[in-house]
Amino acid sequence: MQNILFSLALRNILRQKIRTIATLAAIAIGVSGLILAGGFVKDIFIQLGEAIIHSQTGHIQITRTGYNDNKTRAPEKFLIKEGDELRAKLVSQIPEIDQVISRLGFTGVINNGHRDLGIVGEGIEPDGEAKLGTFLNYLEGRALTSADRDGIVVGDGVAKSLGLKIGDRVTIVMTLAAGAVNTLDFELVGIFQSFSKEFDARAVRIPLDAAKTLMDSGGIHFLVIQLKDTASTRAVSMSTKQLLANQGFDVTPWYTLSDFYEKTVDLYDRQFGVLRLIILIMVLLSVINSINMTLFERTREFGTMRALGDRSDWVFRLIMIENIWLGLIGGLLGIILGCLAALGISAIGIPMPPPPNANLGYTALIRLDSTSVLTAGAVGFIASMLAAIIPARRAAKADIVEALRHGV
Repeated sequence: MQNILFSLALRNILRQKIRTIATLAAIAIGVSGLILAGGFVKDIFIQLGEAIIHSQTGHIQITRTGYNDNKTRAPEKFLIKEGDELRAKLVSQIPEIDQVISRLGFTGVINNGHRDLGIVGEGIEPDGEAKLGTFLNYLEGRALTSADRDGIVVGDGVAKSLGLKIGDRVTIVMTLAAGAVNTLDFELVGIFQSFSKEFDARAVRIPLDAAKTLMDSGGIHFLVIQLKDTASTRAVSMSTKQLLANQGFDVTPWYTLSDFYEKTVDLYDRQFGVLRLIILIMVLLSVINSINMTLFERTREFGTMRALGDRSDWVFRLIMIENIWLGLIGGLLGIILGCLAALGISAIGIPMPPPPNANLGYTALIRLDSTSVLTAGAVGFIASMLAAIIPARRAAKADIVEALRHGV
C-alpha cells in the first residue's frame, strides 16, 4: 500500500510540471541561500580569529595567576622566572604545539625629542614572532630580527601621532617598581598595521633582552603558544591546564583574551541570524503559496478520488508524500546549487571593508562544512512538510459535491 502511494505521489509530481518546478525552485533557492549565508558568517569568524591570533594574542597565553587583573598596577609581582623550563615541558608533552615564545609586557612613554606618547609595549623574541605574526602588515621598514639590539617597531597609530619615520631615534621612559626612572634609546626599523586601530594606536615592540634591561627584570610575563591547528585550541587549553594544575599559572585561550572578537562575533551572529530567519520565512511562504495553488487546481481530482471510495486520510497521505518527494528533491537540488555557488564565489572572493574598529579589509570566502550543509537541506525539507499540512487537511476534508463542482 505504501509503495503504491509513493509511486502515485511521484507520478503526480511529474504530471504537475510547472507547479513542481516552481515549488522545487523555491526550496532549492532557500536551501542554497542558507548555505551561502552560513558559510559567509563562518568565514568571518575564522578570518577574524586568525587575524587576532597571528597579530596579537597567539593561540594560548600562560601567565602567573592574577597577572591579567594586576598588570597595570604591579606587573613586577607576576613574573615567570622558569620560562625556559616551562617551554621545554609544554613542547615535549603536547604534540599539537608548534612553538612557544616569551613576551615581557610593559607600559611607559615614548619620546621623539619633541612629543611624548603613552604606549603599551612588549619585549619579544623576533624569530618566533616572525613565524607567529603573519597578519601584521608592515607599511614601512621591516620586522625585528634577532640581530637587532636597539631596534623598535611601532604601530601605525603611534607613528602618525609622533610623526615618526624609519631611522628615527626614540626614547622609551618608564618608572620601575622602586620608583626609579629608566630609559633606553632605540632606532625605528618598522611601522606595522594590525587589524585593530586601538592596538596600533599604542603598541610598540622591542627585543626581549632590551625589555629586560629596561625593566631591570630577569623574567617574562607571558608564554605564548602557537598551535599547528587553531581548531585544537580548546583541547590544548584543557591539556595545558591539567599539566600546570596547582602551579600558580593561568591558561587563557585567544577567544577569551579578545573582548573585541567576542563583541564582533555577537554582532555578526545577531545580524546574520536575522538574515537566516528571513530566508527561512521566504522559503516557507513560497512553498505554501505554490502548494496552495497546486491543490486548488486539483480540487476536482481529489473530489473524484473521494467519490470513487478513497478515504480522506488516503488523500491526506498522498498529498503529504508528494511533498516528501518535493522536499527531498528540492533539498538535494538546493545543496548542490549552494555548494557549487559557494565554490564559485570562493574562487573569486568577496572584497570586504574593515570590521568595526579595524584597519584592514579582507577577502571573504564561503566556508562549507557538512553540518551546516545538511542542516540547510533539512530546513528545506521540513519547510515543505510544514507548508503542506494545512492545505492537505483542507483538501482531504473538502465536501465531495463541492469539490466535483469546482471550476464548473
